[in-house]
Amino acid sequence: MRIGVGYDSHRLVEGMKLILGGVDIPFYKGLMGHSDADVLCHAITDAVIGALGKGDIGQHFPDTDPKWKNASSILMLRMIVDMARAEGFRVAWVDTVVITEKPKLSPFLDAMKKAISNSGIAEDTINIKAKTNEKMGFTGREEGIAVHAVCLLEPVKE
Repeated sequence: MRIGVGYDSHRLVEGMKLILGGVDIPFYKGLMGHSDADVLCHAITDAVIGALGKGDIGQHFPDTDPKWKNASSILMLRMIVDMARAEGFRVAWVDTVVITEKPKLSPFLDAMKKAISNSGIAEDTINIKAKTNEKMGFTGREEGIAVHAVCLLEPVKE
């Protein structure tokens, strides 16, 4: 088995869509980034890449490459999950923490798990926790959203 840790954060800005875990969340601010800026999927992607020992998300999906401009983060995660399969692993478990003061995410957690499962990770192996930062730091000031993720890969049994 292998374990990977992922982290991502993006700035919240007015006039952008807020996409978390592949779900369009109604909010007056969205996340700025080269792709769709889905910090939840980015952190999970980074965790899987880490478990594979293959660097980080920026090496696989550089923000200098126009190919990834406005790209779906679910698609990027799927590519990395497929890479794991090709190397003989499957994602056995993902645990995440989304840190944001607003919006409240509890109504969207099940939809996020379902959307993330489109990447090839089984829905019942995804855990998402939504936390505030008690108004401290950049997340507490509602300047951005951060996500921590852990992934467990296990060898595929043949």
